[in-house]
Amino acid sequence: MDLGIRGRLALVTGSTQGIGRAIAEALVAEGARVIVNGRRESAVRETVAALARIGEAHGVAADMATAAGAAALLEAAARIGPVDILVNNAGYFEVRQFADITDRDWTDMFELNVMSGVRLARAIFPAMLERNRGRIVFIASEQSVKPNPAMIHYAMTKTAQVSIARGLAELTKGTTVTVNSVLVAPTWSEGVATFLAKIAPEAGKTLEEMKSAYFDGPGASSLLQRWATPGEIAAQVVFLCSERAAAVNGAAQRVDGGVIRSLY
Repeated sequence: MDLGIRGRLALVTGSTQGIGRAIAEALVAEGARVIVNGRRESAVRETVAALARIGEAHGVAADMATAAGAAALLEAAARIGPVDILVNNAGYFEVRQFADITDRDWTDMFELNVMSGVRLARAIFPAMLERNRGRIVFIASEQSVKPNPAMIHYAMTKTAQVSIARGLAELTKGTTVTVNSVLVAPTWSEGVATFLAKIAPEAGKTLEEMKSAYFDGPGASSLLQRWATPGEIAAQVVFLCSERAAAVNGAAQRVDGGVIRSLY
């Protein structure tokens, strides 16, 4: 199937590893021109070099947790061209008990996971409406609707992304621009592997045992009963970025492996 995005300029934040990188790779494979973003210049260069083997890729190192970082990314993107596709993927998670989450923890989580997407959309969305063309996707989570009590601040940011995406979608009425969010399944990425490897000794388990044990605990409701791969998530995101998804707007699309036990 031709997704109709050949030559379109896509900006994917947090795209040097994990889900973000998989999305960038899939977009390039479909013929889109992609702007890769990450905090570390070396990681951005490596990712761009890898993607350049299959298509056109650009890189901008900038910290999306700050307004200055967002401004630097927007300035660099403007020199490449008008952005047709924006994927707000940058973010992080952590496990912390509610009583231990400080004011700074809350604001830091909000700045990166929520405000990065707000700042970029605020700059890019009006031009999409003016051109009557564009796609915005917020990478949310199954935590948006089933918050883990040990990750309340993270879950809050993921719910906020869904709300923002729906609100922006309301502003697209009568245009061909769409804004959606994706409720991502527990996904095996470098960040997850690093986190579980860190806490495995405390639990008296190996990394592989921790990987499996997740589905006896928080992931018990998963129908997959395994971690999703970044590529599996990317496939749905790239579809939402495509011309073929023209009728999908304002949706919170589940790619959650059935972990959310509700009909709607």
